[in-house]
Amino acid sequence: MKTAFKLAAIAVLFSAGSALAGPGGAGHGHGDETAYGKPGDPKKPARIVQVAMAEKDGKMSFIPDRIEVRRGEQVRFQLRNNGELDHELVLATLEENLKHAVEMQKNPDMEHDDPNAKRLAPKKTGEIVWAFTKVGEFDFSCLIPGHREAGMTGKIIVK
Repeated sequence: MKTAFKLAAIAVLFSAGSALAGPGGAGHGHGDETAYGKPGDPKKPARIVQVAMAEKDGKMSFIPDRIEVRRGEQVRFQLRNNGELDHELVLATLEENLKHAVEMQKNPDMEHDDPNAKRLAPKKTGEIVWAFTKVGEFDFSCLIPGHREAGMTGKIIVK
């Protein structure tokens, strides 16, 4: 009986480890530069952008849902979940977030341990510090199944 329990516990730990992989998949290092930038340095100055998460009348949203930044700018996203449900913000390219959303459908309790993502319980706060090193249009979405589809997505334009 104890052996079966231990084997089950080990299986859960291994499956949790693969669920912790970020949108970049295996080998996604925390210091790596991506198409949408790189993790910021919390000790350096950053522009503060407050982003609220909420749901109302069957719709889910980020406020604001459009953010403009300059290439080379570091941003400290101060996140606040004003809703009644868990929400997350995952910063990536649109293609990566759509691909990650499919994985989240298969693994809805996936936890993120990446500098470009933060999941918050209702009425909680958190932050992401990110340096935007490349010009382009990038996505931020809540990838909890059904949330992006309910409107919880936004755009970051880097000029």
